[in-house]
Amino acid sequence: MNTNDLYKLKYPIGEFKKPEIITNSQINTWITTMEDFPKSIISITEKLSKTELNYKYRPDGWTIKQVVHHCADSHINSLLRFKLALTENTPTIRPYFEDRFAKLKDYDEPINTSISILVGVHKKLGILLKSLSDDDLKREFVHPEHSKHFSLEETIGVYAWHSNHHLAHIEQALKFRGDFD
Repeated sequence: MNTNDLYKLKYPIGEFKKPEIITNSQINTWITTMEDFPKSIISITEKLSKTELNYKYRPDGWTIKQVVHHCADSHINSLLRFKLALTENTPTIRPYFEDRFAKLKDYDEPINTSISILVGVHKKLGILLKSLSDDDLKREFVHPEHSKHFSLEETIGVYAWHSNHHLAHIEQALKFRGDFD
């Protein structure tokens, strides 16, 4: 498999591109995407067999089950990052090793707990994000891994993209029946 093919499997919807101007309409669309994410995950995974849940979306990629567990962990972190930026002055957030998380025992377990987490976290995210003022949306945190400041308005877009990115991974794993080993 060539590098370009692997890139397309890794980023089936492309990488996130921050718009030059982020409008309230765009933010509302992103929030809706985030609010709908748990329903989308449930819809695509609820009838999958154990075999299907172990399909990979690309060579050396995660299984569908690992993707769902990752989304729960990642989106817990997103909620905390939003809250830190709203309650502190440009905090430096703590990154985590998502690849190491994916090797922990809980990633071998059924996905129902992670789906419950996604439902709760995304409900809280929807409530929180809809309440943000224009000034709140400009608040920032520092991500030390990227040595960069991220505004909350951009971060809403990043997590909406992240949701769609991993839904596309699950769809891809099912399309190719995990045939990447």
